[in-house]
This record gives sequence, structure tokens and C-alpha cells, in this order.
Amino acid sequence: MTKIQQVLDSKSATQLWSVSPQQSVFEAIQIMADQKVGALLVFDNQQLNGIITERDYARKVITQGKSSRTTQVHEIMTADVKQVTPNDSIDYCLNLMTDHYIRHLPVTNNEKVIGIVSIGDLVKAKIQDQQAMIEQLEHYIHQ
Repeated sequence: MTKIQQVLDSKSATQLWSVSPQQSVFEAIQIMADQKVGALLVFDNQQLNGIITERDYARKVITQGKSSRTTQVHEIMTADVKQVTPNDSIDYCLNLMTDHYIRHLPVTNNEKVIGIVSIGDLVKAKIQDQQAMIEQLEHYIHQ
């Protein structure tokens, strides 16, 4: 069973993008657009403080008629951030994402953020696992 560390190792992008709670939502959305990511970690004094996603922007700024230039990240971020470890399984993480309706999980090791995985990363890894299992079974059957 694939662990999250293997998913992190297979990702081509290893940069962690983040903002501070006091930055504007506009700045956060601009970083997401420039870096082609759907979420940013929110750090305050090098401590994980939350996560802000495109979904937060759509639901808490646009639909409420707020201005992204005057709204600060801390006003719309998710503060109760679910986190996983490098040793957690893909299935555990997919269940966590499904149960909490989230698409991104920070990966922490000894309370330090070492990466982030998206639901897309996990689905891709799950498909690869299943394909490997199919190939093993086909090989077994043909022996």
C-alpha cells in the first residue's frame, strides 16, 4: 500500500506556496494563479495557521459580495487544518478528504510541514496502485 511519502516523492513540484494571515485575498489568489495551485498554506510566525483555497474565495468572497483587495486571508481561511504524516496511507487520506469535504492536505513530520497533497495526487497514486495490482494478477494468471 502506497504511503504519502511516496506520493510526495513522485510529485514534480516540491515548492510549498504560502501567505500570511494579514495578506489580502487578492494577493493569495494571484499567487495561486501564478503558481497554478488551488490552495495556499497560511503561516504566521513560521507556524501553520490555516489553509486558503479557491473554494474559500468563491464561497466566502465572491458570493458574499466582498472585495478580494480589502478582505484579509485570515477572514476566509480554514483554520482547522486536517494534516497527515508521510506514513499515512492513500486510503486513509482519501477517507479523510471525503469525510471532511476537503481537497488538500498538508503533510507534516515532527510538526513541520514538508509538503501538501491534493485529491488529484491521491487519485493518480491510487490508479497507479490498482494498475500495478492488475498487472501482477495478469502475470500470475499467465504463469
